[in-house]
Amino acid sequence: MKTRVETRTRQVLHTIDGIPELVDDEYDVIVPVPPRDWDHIVITSVLGIAGAMVAISVVWSTASIGDFLARAVVAPIAYLGAVAFGLAWISCMALEWHARYDPARARLPCTAGNIALLIEMGAVCAHGSVEDSLAVGVAGAVISAVAKGMWTVTLEHQARPMSPLTQKWFLKREEQMTARIALAARQRQLDRTEQHAAALPQPAAAEEPADRAPAPGRAAGTVRSAVRAVLSTTPDASADDVLDRLDDLGIDYDERTVRTLVDSAKDTGPDTTDSRSDTTLRPISPPGQTVTDTIRTALSSGFEDKAAVLSYVQKIHGPDVDPDNVRRIRSREMARRTA
Repeated sequence: MKTRVETRTRQVLHTIDGIPELVDDEYDVIVPVPPRDWDHIVITSVLGIAGAMVAISVVWSTASIGDFLARAVVAPIAYLGAVAFGLAWISCMALEWHARYDPARARLPCTAGNIALLIEMGAVCAHGSVEDSLAVGVAGAVISAVAKGMWTVTLEHQARPMSPLTQKWFLKREEQMTARIALAARQRQLDRTEQHAAALPQPAAAEEPADRAPAPGRAAGTVRSAVRAVLSTTPDASADDVLDRLDDLGIDYDERTVRTLVDSAKDTGPDTTDSRSDTTLRPISPPGQTVTDTIRTALSSGFEDKAAVLSYVQKIHGPDVDPDNVRRIRSREMARRTA
C-alpha cells in the first residue's frame, strides 16, 4: 500500500515563566494513499472529449455558415446568425441531459436537437456547394454529426436505467416537490400584490345609510312625529324641553320649525286625525337604540317612577316590551347612577 506524509497542526499547552498558553504545533502523519479511481478518470476524460468536439463543431459550422450568410448581409450579422445554428442543438442536448432520468421528457429535446443538427448540416453542405467544394461541405457537416453522436453516446452511458415502478415513484416525488416550489412562487407573488395594494391610496369610506342626510320631506315628517310624541308624553313641555328631548334622541331638526310645531300643537290640542288603526303616536327610536338606552334617556330626563319609565319605554319600543325586564334594567341603572 502506498502512503504519504501529511503535516497537520494541533494546539498544545506551553508554559513560560509560569504563564500557560495554547500554541499551534505542527506534526507529521503517515496516511495511506487510495488507489486511483480509473472509472472516474475515464468518465471525466470522455466528458471533456465530448465537450471539446462540440466546441470544434460549433467553431467550424459558425465559420462555414457565417461565410455563407455573408453573401447577403454584413459579416458581423452573418456570423451572429451562424452561431444560432449551433446553439439550437446544443441547448436541446442540455435539456436532454437534464431529463436523462425521465425518458418521456427527454424525447422532445432529443427530437428537436436532431432536427436542428440536420438544418445546420444542410447549411454547411450548401456553403460547400456554392464554393464549388461540396466534399468539403459534407466533411464539415460530418464534424457536427460526430460531435452530436459522441454526446448522445455519453448521455446514454450516464443515464441510469430505472424500472417502471421506480420511474413512477421518482415522478411522484418530483411532482410533489414541483408543487411546493410552485406554491412558494405563487405565495411570493401574492405577497408582492398585497404590498402593492397597501401602498396605494385608500378610497374614502362610504357613509352608512343611517348617516346619510334624509330627504327634506322625510326629515320634516320625522321631526313632526317626534315633536308630537314628546308632547304626548309630557304635554306641559316647553319648546326648550322638546328641543332637549330631540337632542337626546339624536334627531336632526330645525329649531324654528320645532318651536312652530310646539306652539301649533299647544294651540290646537292633541292631533287625532291619524286614520290608521293605531291612533296613539309614540316617539320614533333612532336606529340601533336598545331598551337600555331608552331607559337611560328617561332617567336622564327626570322620569324615575317605575310606571312613568315603563310607559315611556312602551311608547318608544311598543307595548310588547316586557315590564319585568324594564323594571330590572331601571333598578340597575338607578343603582349605578347613585353609586
